[in-house]
Amino acid sequence: MQRAAFLDRDGVVNREVGYLHRWADFEFLPGTLDAMRALHRAGYALVIVTNQSGIARGFYSEADYQALTAQLRQALSDAGCPATAIYHCPHHPAGTVAEFAIDCGCRKPRPGMLLQAQRDWGLDMAGSIMVGDKEADAQAGRAAGVGRVFLVCSGHALEPGAEHLADAVHADLAACVSALGLGA
Repeated sequence: MQRAAFLDRDGVVNREVGYLHRWADFEFLPGTLDAMRALHRAGYALVIVTNQSGIARGFYSEADYQALTAQLRQALSDAGCPATAIYHCPHHPAGTVAEFAIDCGCRKPRPGMLLQAQRDWGLDMAGSIMVGDKEADAQAGRAAGVGRVFLVCSGHALEPGAEHLADAVHADLAACVSALGLGA
């Protein structure tokens, strides 16, 4: 079974801009592509897991999200760190778009996206890592049985006490990968 590097998107892979839905507004965080290449070379499946409540809130459409994701996949592939999979949760119970205004099992902190990836790709959860920038990311990783969970400070300010859910807190994904001894 292959191990995975589960990565939150906004604040871990790219700069947090709030309800990102246009490629023109997408910006990789410094060192991210090198870090993702190092993870890929080390044999980790790169799996992005991202809450996208902007769909449920009506800020952008599922088609907008898919268009940006297609461009992200291409950019990662071109950079030598192809994503094995990208999962998103379009739901939010307070959403204004009826079909997405639900309380689901895929929205982090619930582990649905990670467990779906495990089923789809036969992933070794105990040998995997989760890197996020919110307490909800760490909670999802723990609930899914991910072996090591890390938080980074490159996105949202960490909620008080969130660090107790993580094996370590790093400045960003590049620092996390470097601490793993993989060199970014």
